[in-house]
Amino acid sequence: MENSFLKTIDRSSASLHPGYFALVMATGIVSIASHFLGFDSVAWALFLINITAYIILWLLTLRRIFWHSLSLWSDLTDHSLGAGFFTIVAGTAVLGSQVEILTGKTATAALLWGLGLILWIILIYIFFTMVTIKEIKPDISKGINGAWLVAVVATQGISILAALVVSEFPDWLDPVLFFALSMYLLGCMLYILIISFIVYRFSSLKLEPEELSPPYWINMGAVAITTLAGSTLILNSARWGFLTSILPFLKGFTLFFWATCTWWIPLLLILGGWRHVIKKFPWSTIPCTGAWSSP
Repeated sequence: MENSFLKTIDRSSASLHPGYFALVMATGIVSIASHFLGFDSVAWALFLINITAYIILWLLTLRRIFWHSLSLWSDLTDHSLGAGFFTIVAGTAVLGSQVEILTGKTATAALLWGLGLILWIILIYIFFTMVTIKEIKPDISKGINGAWLVAVVATQGISILAALVVSEFPDWLDPVLFFALSMYLLGCMLYILIISFIVYRFSSLKLEPEELSPPYWINMGAVAITTLAGSTLILNSARWGFLTSILPFLKGFTLFFWATCTWWIPLLLILGGWRHVIKKFPWSTIPCTGAWSSP
């Protein structure tokens, strides 16, 4: 029985999908929303679930790093799967935000911010370097997908958490807020670049119903968290004179992304109707590989 259990763990770690930390992202977001809506019992229950999920996923990931490194590297450098690793960064940032908002333990949240930042630096440069220098690349219909926008979510998650834990660094207030602002602007740049390719793929190349998989909702989700990052900086503007001086820009840019986010929602619902009602694509569960390999 024990041997069978270990084999199951080994298989699970070997085939662990890069996007599994999206579980931590989603659970954390719902938990924080529940807290702000006054449902603290729900928020705390989800918080405990999230801590458990985060630990388990990290244990499986570490086993994959040390025992199945070739498989991990293959996924990380893959156009369709590689961007899924950014869910590790985004999940870490969301969990850090949960810790700060629900418990007020800023030091712990700051540690998660530091971990998220280190992971972001490693992943952002490995992924974009490898997809750039690969000699054999897929065409745009297979290479670009909505999962790429998790890079934006990760970047903005780090920006938001930096602004939340800035009180932990009283002697470094200005540099930390400058870093949060820089990450916000970088996330904006990444969104504009990546979404341009996705819209081109949507509008100029044939799109099959099976290709319109769940990650296309990140088209909206990435710009939603960008709006939140901008709003968080606006709320911190009184702490740093430079933020105050660019407040009109921040408000305008944040409103720009809010409008973009709002525009996406009806379109994504319409496309979902086309997929399932007109094209009669089944509502059954989609394998992870398919979900992360199309726009």
